[in-house]
Formats: sequence, C-alpha cells, structure tokens
Amino acid sequence: MSRSIVVGVDGSPESLAAVEWAAREALRRDRPLHLVHASEWTPERESSPAASAVRRHVGLGILHRAKDRAARVCPDMWVSDEQVEELAVAALCDAAHRAELLVVGSRGLSGFTGFLVGSVAQALTAQAPRPVVLIEAGEQAEDEHLPDEDGNPSLLTPYRDVVVGIDVRAACDEVIDFAFEAARERGARLHALHALHAWSDAAALPLGPGEPAVGEGPAREDEWRGFLTMVLQNWRDKYPDVDVVETVVKGGAGTHLVRAGSSAGLLVVGRRVHEGRVGPHTGPVTRTVVHHARCPVAVVPHE
Repeated sequence: MSRSIVVGVDGSPESLAAVEWAAREALRRDRPLHLVHASEWTPERESSPAASAVRRHVGLGILHRAKDRAARVCPDMWVSDEQVEELAVAALCDAAHRAELLVVGSRGLSGFTGFLVGSVAQALTAQAPRPVVLIEAGEQAEDEHLPDEDGNPSLLTPYRDVVVGIDVRAACDEVIDFAFEAARERGARLHALHALHAWSDAAALPLGPGEPAVGEGPAREDEWRGFLTMVLQNWRDKYPDVDVVETVVKGGAGTHLVRAGSSAGLLVVGRRVHEGRVGPHTGPVTRTVVHHARCPVAVVPHE
C-alpha cells in the first residue's frame, strides 16, 4: 500500500493552506491524502461526556472544512481523515511513521505565532521520523510558479526553483535525493547551495578521513564548486532530466538559504537524527531557515 501524504489540520489559515499544498503534492506524487486532527486531549485533562462530545463535533467540522479545501485542488481525489484524542505532536509523529511526507502549517497549530520553542511545528521538525513540510497562511498554487511576462501570478509558467542546502563535507543522501525528486516531480530547476563561513577557515578542513584539504592558503570558490559537483554527480546520473545550478558562497548557510528561498518554490534542508540524545534538536542552519524563510520549507531527517 502506498504511503500517504499526511496533513495536520486544526482549522487555522495555515493548516488549510497546508491542506491545499499537500493535495497538490499528492497529485504530483500519485499518493493518497490523509488528514489528521488532534484534539489535544490527554488523560490528565478530565472532562465531562458533554465536553468530549463538543470536542469531537468541533473536530469533525475542522476535518470537513479541510476536505473541502482539498476538493478545490482535485474534486476527484479521495481523502481519508481521522480525529485523535491526543496531543498534536504525538499524534502527528505517530501518523508520520505511516506517511511519505508530513505537511503542517508553519503557524497556527496550538495557537503559536512563529516557530517558538515548544510549538507544534517546531517540535515536529525536530522529532518527526519522515520529512516535514511547513506551509504559511496564504500560500497559493500560483506561488509555486514563476510570474508571467507581465509579472503577474500564473499557473501556466514553469515552477520556481527547488533550493537545497548541502554541506559537501557531510553530504546527506536523504536530503539530496528528496530535493532531486521534488525538482523532477515539478520539472523545476534544482539550485544546490553550499556555504562556507570563510574561505580561510575552509582551507584547513579536509573533506573526510584520509582525504586532503582544499590546499594551502585561502580556498578558492571554484575548488569548492568542484567538490559540490562531485557530490551531486550520482544524483545527476539518477535524475538526468533535472537541470542543476550549483552555488558556493561565503558566509552563514542559513542566511544564504533564506535569501535563495525568497524566489524559490521549495527550500530543502536536513535535520540530523541524534540517537539517544534527550529532547528534540535541530541544527542552527535549519533553525534559521524555519524561522525566516518565506517559501515552503522541507526538513528532511537523516543519519
């Protein structure tokens, strides 16, 4: 059975925008769409039967509105749904185990504004076992496409770039493969970006055990671009139809990725899974991106 595209819904504008984006993604991937609403109930929160009935009724209304949004994207799409009496993070992480992709509104779940510590969106990017895509309120299908010749939004123009952040010294297969596949599905160009804090700092760092450093003196941009090209070669061979542009820049990766994402259709970053580490964690680059990027952001877990 195909893994589904799962969406967390809570009735907020962000989650409804997430439903529409996820429905489009389900069409692109030819996957089923599954909606999950968590009532935020726990055994510690005692309530009367009447309160439970009201909670279920409200949840059904939220799921009904979400299904209507999905129908706007594809009237013939069959959409499944479930209401869970559980905290949202736990419910959505559990659903993610059965999913190909988890999509949530970047703000709105649990009433938080922005990616505050402890918010559902922040927690999911740090804990979910599958890639998580964050969607802002107001995200439209036209936003995934380049403007037309007059600068107006259009569904008939090519897709905007998919941007992926890559560290050539610790390249992650899961992140790169996700980005190439997203670009292939859209017929979009892939923009691979590698950032170094300083050429001089980079010169002292070898690429891996037993491998030489870049060279004596300040590292040159074309050398690092060559390393990036080598890292991407296997995926170029796997996805020959994907047009790839490579950029190596000096400075903080998060800042450069946010800037590149300002004109992108999707921004892809990684999140390392720390076995045995207590509590959810994301790296500084991923935190910067999810706090400040203005396009959909995919956070891909990797070893």
